[in-house]
Amino acid sequence: MRVALLASLKWMMSLTAPLFAVMDHGVSWRDMILMAGGLFLLYKAAHGINEEVEGGYERGATSTKGAPTLRGVIAQIVVLDLVFSIDSVITAVGTVDQISVMVTAVMVAIGIMLTVAGTIAKFVNRHPSIKMLALGFLLLIGMNLVAEAAGFYIPKGYIYSAMAFATLVEVLDLLAGRRRAAAAARASRRSSRR
Repeated sequence: MRVALLASLKWMMSLTAPLFAVMDHGVSWRDMILMAGGLFLLYKAAHGINEEVEGGYERGATSTKGAPTLRGVIAQIVVLDLVFSIDSVITAVGTVDQISVMVTAVMVAIGIMLTVAGTIAKFVNRHPSIKMLALGFLLLIGMNLVAEAAGFYIPKGYIYSAMAFATLVEVLDLLAGRRRAAAAARASRRSSRR
């Protein structure tokens, strides 16, 4: 499904003939797809950040949901797979310009997800800042897509540099946290011996 979406999206993005103009910028199908994709990523990232910060609860809301049915669960899985397919395809389009690289990246990502999904989920649950970092990346890519749709091209190298720098800072923070935890454990053992 992801490769088919990627191929069709790449074809639609080749439709660069302007349909109408907004403030001297000719708007094509490509621009509309980029804008819709960018806004979708911005929404998904903002929603994810809100859930992380607010704990996933709306103030004053109560749950009225009953037990899930098999049909409902299957429908939810299909919709979520479609949403995540669109999500990963739009992210690929916003990150890379060549379709062969996009297809390879999507296929490698699917392989990694199938192989180590449980391990990654445990790691992310232990380190919630990783999830926030990923949501930040989605915000960055979404803004890049919106800017490109509006006629402002941001070189991909700038995006990659920002992502690499943020990842390096996160890795250093995780290493420092591990070191602080080990020091606290040693101090606790020393105080318990006394």
